[in-house]
Amino acid sequence: MNQLETFLAVLGGGPAGYVAAIRAAQLGASIVLIEEKELGGVCLNQGCIPTKTFLQNSAVMSLVSKSREYGIENSASRIDWSSAWFRKERVVKSLRQGINQLMVENTITVIRGKGHIVTPSKIIVMTEEGEQCISCQKILIAVGSEPSLPNIPGIDQEGVMTSNEALELTDLPESLIILGAGVIGLEFAEMFQQAGTKVTVIEEQDRILYQEDQECSEELYKILKRSGIVFKLGTLVQKITKENVNFQMTVLEKGKEAIYSAPKILVATGRKPRTKMLGLENIGLNLNNNGAIQVDDTLETTCAGIYAAGDVTGGRQLAHLAFAQGKCAVENVLGLTSKINNYAVPSCIYTHPELATVGMTEAEAISYGIPIQVGRFFFRQNGRALANNQRDGFVKIMMHKDSHIILGGQILGEQASEMISELTLAIALQAKAEIIADMIHPHPTLSEAVMEACADAVGRSIHKSRK
Repeated sequence: MNQLETFLAVLGGGPAGYVAAIRAAQLGASIVLIEEKELGGVCLNQGCIPTKTFLQNSAVMSLVSKSREYGIENSASRIDWSSAWFRKERVVKSLRQGINQLMVENTITVIRGKGHIVTPSKIIVMTEEGEQCISCQKILIAVGSEPSLPNIPGIDQEGVMTSNEALELTDLPESLIILGAGVIGLEFAEMFQQAGTKVTVIEEQDRILYQEDQECSEELYKILKRSGIVFKLGTLVQKITKENVNFQMTVLEKGKEAIYSAPKILVATGRKPRTKMLGLENIGLNLNNNGAIQVDDTLETTCAGIYAAGDVTGGRQLAHLAFAQGKCAVENVLGLTSKINNYAVPSCIYTHPELATVGMTEAEAISYGIPIQVGRFFFRQNGRALANNQRDGFVKIMMHKDSHIILGGQILGEQASEMISELTLAIALQAKAEIIADMIHPHPTLSEAVMEACADAVGRSIHKSRK
């Protein structure tokens, strides 16, 4: 068995793991990074990047279909999904090569294989060449998450897909049933609907994006419904069977049994931490009720010297939060004081229009008994949005009624993911709404809507109609 010694061993080469490895190398530590598959993790290979690449194809298709509104005579009947798939592969490959190069530049040793923790200072890695033993002083667990399948009879049949398999389709299905109206379900629904697939979304809750601001989720629901996506809310799946080439999904809809049929089913009911087969029982790590590794504010686990970061720790499964946790963990490992401001973590949903949020929702503030004042501004009153023919949506901010400190914000609209950082900075700095309301924004821009919403909260929006 080959032996290798290092200061820090990182289990997992996803957003938390590879960023942690680079940051630790910057601080002078010797690093071994263990990855079973490809660097970049789910985000790069089976999540964020592939879906956004496909969503861009769908956005172009949608734009072409509306070309007459711009005075352009053109038409498009369908997307060549095979070409779209190869474009996705090129994007992913380019970014993956970039990460591999960063490993080389930062003198990080990468071992391809499956790691198993034997003791707090020893990891055995199963590689193609055989077992390799890693001796280390510290361990960071960053193995991410995996699709979570509900307990539904027939859900484990071949052809019932998770997001992993859906991203590998080189041909478009004629129709598709998506189970789940959360972030993953909605992005895939729009991706396939705009490409020409007839999409039906089944959701047990009575609204989409159940954990998001209700006003935003209800407005986005109307927009997506107008685009042609069929929603069946408050609907409970009973079983999945297969008849010839189609799957039959039996559901309980408003107390009555119904059956929906499609050649493909995508299960998008969330993800769970990957904690099995790691050897955690050998070191006595505590897990939370949801199966995630329990960590403190420094991201150290209940076993001294072992840290964890990213999806494996539970909470919000966001690549950018995993980036931050990876850096935070190794900075604490190497003697720096680092903590995550979990309050100022934005999240984005890349539907069309996009939905981006940060901080509290209105319902959360009310449930905590916090006195708030809400400000809104609609994109239909924004010059750039009208010029871009993107009038849907609005900006909504919550400030403390007495101090005027911004507590949270939501942006439903074009490029919301690019604009949310302004509100994230405001929350991180505990800025008052007047700061953004008085800050000069370039005109015409979509970001003026953020300024106007903050101004509305303090009662002095200039361009908001009072009708």
